[in-house]
Amino acid sequence: MKKSKFALMLMSALLMSCAGAENPTEANIKKLIEPRLGDNVKVDSVKETPYAGLYEIRIGDEIRYTDKTATYLMVGHIFNLKTTEDLTQARIDDINKIKFSDLPLELALKTVKGNGKRVIAVFEDPNCGYCKRFRKQTLNEMDNVTVYTFMYNILSEDSFTKSKNIWCSADRNKAWDDWMVGNKAAPAAPAGCVAPNDKVLALGQKLRINGTPAIFFADGSRVPGAIDAKTLESKLSAIKQ
Repeated sequence: MKKSKFALMLMSALLMSCAGAENPTEANIKKLIEPRLGDNVKVDSVKETPYAGLYEIRIGDEIRYTDKTATYLMVGHIFNLKTTEDLTQARIDDINKIKFSDLPLELALKTVKGNGKRVIAVFEDPNCGYCKRFRKQTLNEMDNVTVYTFMYNILSEDSFTKSKNIWCSADRNKAWDDWMVGNKAAPAAPAGCVAPNDKVLALGQKLRINGTPAIFFADGSRVPGAIDAKTLESKLSAIKQ
């Protein structure tokens, strides 16, 4: 990657006065910049960075930057040209970490392969083509792993029905694999069976999961989207279980 690409950041003037913003604290910067970003935009935090005199603005899981007077907004990733590290992505990865032990695993399907010592949690929609490919190709090649699958229904109303039927099957794991790998639908859920669909949906929204599959690791890190077996194996091998 060329240095020009590393250095690229989009900058736009906010075109507003900055009276009273001399030597602002992080709290004052937040007070200044939040109304300038538009209606209904909530700044979660402002943090001084150790580089270029910039202040990090966090909005959900997005990172922006401003100067100490909150005059300019910088949109894009910042790279360390000496190490080629993507500083912005590293920060995004950090704020997106979870505490794996806090996941309500009783709401998930559990599959153990081999000794099961390595652990991941995957959020999947039964109508997600990428999820099916991830399960057919990547997970099929993995060994010595425990997979907790949260059926996260975000693609259609039909997803809720399919997930409920699978959850209410006599063998949930088999029913899930039958559908995701073999395209064999589970029988209709018996009357009175309650699936954790709403709880899983609320959990996924709390974790800001916007697409499936979403993979979480024992160290709390996450990977959005399907990855191949080599990438997954490399990630698992780097984590102390």
